[in-house]
Amino acid sequence: MSSATFTTTMTRAVNLPAGGDVVIRAVGVNYAYGAGETRTQVLFDNHLEISRGEVVIMTGPSGSGKSTLLTLIGALRKMQEGYLEVLHKNLSKAGEGEQVDLRKDVGFIFQQHNLFSSLSALENVRMATALKPASAEEMDRRCVDILTKMGLGDRIHHRPAELSGGQKQRVAIARALVNQPRLVLADEPTASLDAKSSQIVLDLLRGLADGPTKTTILLVTHDQRVIDKADRIVNMIGGRIVTNSLTKVAVRIVRALAATPWLEGLSEATLSRIANAMTVEARVPGETIVRQGDECDRFFVVGSGVADAYKDGQFDEEKCYGESFGMISAYFKMPVPETVTARTEMELYVLTKDDFLHALAEDQSFETRIRSILAGASPVAQPSSPSAP
Repeated sequence: MSSATFTTTMTRAVNLPAGGDVVIRAVGVNYAYGAGETRTQVLFDNHLEISRGEVVIMTGPSGSGKSTLLTLIGALRKMQEGYLEVLHKNLSKAGEGEQVDLRKDVGFIFQQHNLFSSLSALENVRMATALKPASAEEMDRRCVDILTKMGLGDRIHHRPAELSGGQKQRVAIARALVNQPRLVLADEPTASLDAKSSQIVLDLLRGLADGPTKTTILLVTHDQRVIDKADRIVNMIGGRIVTNSLTKVAVRIVRALAATPWLEGLSEATLSRIANAMTVEARVPGETIVRQGDECDRFFVVGSGVADAYKDGQFDEEKCYGESFGMISAYFKMPVPETVTARTEMELYVLTKDDFLHALAEDQSFETRIRSILAGASPVAQPSSPSAP
């Protein structure tokens, strides 16, 4: 399958299940500035769904409507036409109070840092903690921690005039992230950052998406460095979302899932939803992937590389696990039947047990497939018989 197989042209409503993990759902969103003869429509019939823990890039030429859509999603602008649900709140009918409440769960990063010149970096970030108050000591700790992660540990008491442009932007980003928001909306967050600072910010955003909070990240950007951290790319032209594509990493995961025998025949939409919830892990030669007798706490599929199997400490010459081998004992709560060890460098695509079970609940076709395997009482997917290197 080519990557083009997983590119969707967004010309009509997206028919995805209305699961609890959908953080942003837009259906037929239109928006115009002005009225009467001066009315200018800038958004046309936009449809979009973004799930919890996804990192999504929104790109497109200047004036294509990206920032307008971003501000609608962030409840910074009142809806006009269409349906928009964010963090399970219907913004199509939301009043000012409801919009304010929503914004408390959103971290905003704009091109202009908008720092208070009379306050230190710490004090600028500290202001945001009032949205989620705690003890003074706890709020100070959160501020120092996030500024340190941003590489500003030695600048926390400096005022904006004493900081470089990139340092000011990192303070603004720290302010947006200090409360560990459920949703981050960013407009060109890395535009003024050098390569090192950009990497720090991108790693932190990816970590929020992959971590316990599973923060959803939506970034408007033209920075190519962001692509490796993203799950999907949404492209806007002339006020319309024209493509909604998986990134190269996600495409690799979907390909591995599609080639897995026990997932064969599932729809691309199902495979894409599973792929978007998976994380990538690397293994080096000799490293143990699963150990015989343990109850596996994750579901994984091998993306690349080869592993060997050992039964009761003895090498099993008949088994060689490679691309598209997967372990599903996390669902069955059965002990792992053999130890699997990396023979070569490997790339694994992994779902935690909780995410795996959630994927079952969110997609009926996936659950049906797993139940059919359960009926066969086999805890391990059949390998695809790769050739040894």
